[in-house]
Amino acid sequence: MLSAKPFRAACSSWAVLMWTNRLCISKVCMSTSFSMKDTWHCNRNTRSLLKARGLTCNTNQSSTLWNNCSSRSKMSCWSCKQPLDKTPAFFCVSCKVVQPPEEGTSYFKIMACDYTFTLDTQQLQKKYLQLQRLLHPDNFSQKSVTEQQYSESQSALVNKAYSTLLKPLSRGLYMLELEGMHIKEGTESAHSAFFMELMEINEALDEAQTPEEANKIGQDTKGKLAELTMQIDTALRKGELQNAQALLIQMKYFANIEEKVKEKLCHFM
Repeated sequence: MLSAKPFRAACSSWAVLMWTNRLCISKVCMSTSFSMKDTWHCNRNTRSLLKARGLTCNTNQSSTLWNNCSSRSKMSCWSCKQPLDKTPAFFCVSCKVVQPPEEGTSYFKIMACDYTFTLDTQQLQKKYLQLQRLLHPDNFSQKSVTEQQYSESQSALVNKAYSTLLKPLSRGLYMLELEGMHIKEGTESAHSAFFMELMEINEALDEAQTPEEANKIGQDTKGKLAELTMQIDTALRKGELQNAQALLIQMKYFANIEEKVKEKLCHFM
């Protein structure tokens, strides 16, 4: 005859696991009457239990209850209340009404781009033009005030996403931000040898007497930027964020030189 103790222990373990799962699921989306302090987060032990059950929970300590519940509340159209078919949803497939921007959606997802530093800029531009044709506020001048506001917000968000992802420097800085790293203005640091190199390039550009001389500096700078692009892409793919940050700082200075070359060439015209 089997002992009752192992059976009770098994039942107890099963009950704890079911309670943990129920708690994690129920705490994620509850009434918005709770304060931010009521936002629940999983600890390491709970996460391992949930992982074994194929479940996940919120581990972002800075998120609010609204962020936890927004995905569920925004899955329905604000106008007809019908479910939205995808995220981000710019329009409701049922009533064709423009939807509000979804909080926290990355620019890569908005522009339907792969999350990579060397993204396809032609595809990015194509998606940008497509979205702006659909979301431009002029298309909603005869619509309700709510639709006009949402179209303006969506159009502005698409503009911001496009301008950020278009150029390698802003794209790389944004990718670092998504990883929790920020480069504050005036805090950039680099090796003294690098700054000496920059000084020599700037002096040569100032002393350039012909378009050919300025163009030569411009071509060299383009080559350096292309080299940095490949190095940054490699660093980001490997998760070497500190290295990527240092390379992006270099890219910032060379991008400034590229702009100065363009100004110099304009003076020769």
